[in-house]
Formats: sequence, structure tokens, C-alpha cells
Amino acid sequence: MARPSVEAERREQILEAACTVIADVGLQALRLSDIAKVAGVSSGTITYYFDTKKDVVNAAFEFNFSKSLERRQGMFESHSSPIDALRGLVESYLPADEHALQAWRVWAELWAEGMRDETLQEVNERLYGQWRDLIAEAIRAAQEEGLAEPGDPEIMSNLLVGMIDGLAVQVLLHSRHMTVDRMRETCHCMIDELIAKHPRPTTPAMAGGPAVSGLPPVE
Repeated sequence: MARPSVEAERREQILEAACTVIADVGLQALRLSDIAKVAGVSSGTITYYFDTKKDVVNAAFEFNFSKSLERRQGMFESHSSPIDALRGLVESYLPADEHALQAWRVWAELWAEGMRDETLQEVNERLYGQWRDLIAEAIRAAQEEGLAEPGDPEIMSNLLVGMIDGLAVQVLLHSRHMTVDRMRETCHCMIDELIAKHPRPTTPAMAGGPAVSGLPPVE
């Protein structure tokens, strides 16, 4: 039997190849032989590590997600504030390069196939729960520092996650009305206008100055 470190490396090699093939041809056309070709191994090697094609697919989705989180480790520590970290997170998730595009295509395949597969629905529930929790925790931290508007962090997280997902799908579909730049602008606008806290302006009347909006001065 191969050494544990070799097995871990080979397993990762297979899952990276699986993500590449899923992104290229989709789940319906996915074949173990295609994964083996991309990974540079035999089909028998794949069945040594995974009993069925479904096992490979489920592991590939988890692998895709874990790698996504790994790439963002330390992001919140590297920014000056949780709000800046949220902006950085949006930037990191834009489908703006081939690596990000592949990750989004894998997620899109999970959503499409998951509508008919209860096992994939559970995978989505668990992994997406972690993604929403990550955003909610950043919003909660911003609120504690007085940098975010009051409100339910989970609801705010769902708003931002839903926007990122929906706009990314439009970019993947090559919408003429939703480019990567437009997606970036829209997501940052949402953070700035609905999540980030803005100083409350003091009206002249409140400061003892002249009345506003046609109202008579306070006697």
C-alpha cells in the first residue's frame, strides 16, 4: 500500500482533475476515463481511491470548496477592518480569471445536478452553510467595531451571498448586461450602501440652525 503522504497527494491530484473535467464538460458528460487522462493516472487508480463515480463527484465538490476557503485564509487578518475584508472577499470571488471561472463552473454544476440529487443537496447545505457563516461573522465583527449598520448578520450575509451568486451566474452566461466590472461595482455598492455604517448627518434644525424642508423653526 502507498505511503499516507503519497495517497493524499494522489487523491488531491485526482480531485483537481475531476474539478477540471466537471468545469469543462459538466456532470452529465463526466467520465472517469477523462478524469484519469487529465490526472495522468489509470482508471484503476481512481477506483482504488473512490468506489463510484458519485463518490468522486461528491469529493470533488468538497475539494473545490475547501480549496476556495484555503485561498482566503488570513484575508480578514490582512485587512484593516472587517468591511475592507468583505470588499476583498468580493474581489477574490469575481469570476475574473481562469481559476475563479473553473471554481464557479463547478459550483454551477453542483446547483444544477443538486436539484435532482438529494446527496448533492446535503453537500450544498453543509458547504454553503460554512460560506454564509464566514460572511455573517465578518459582518458581526464589523458591527461590534461600529463599522456596520445594526441588523441580523445572517440576513445581511444572505443578501450579499445571494447577490454574488446571482451576478456570477450571469457573468458565466456571458450576459451583455452583467460583466465582471459591473458585478464588482454592484457588490461593492451593496456593501457600502446597505452594510457599511455611514455617519448620520446632523440637520441644521437639530444643531440649532435654520429650519429645513419648509418647516417652521423650533421655538
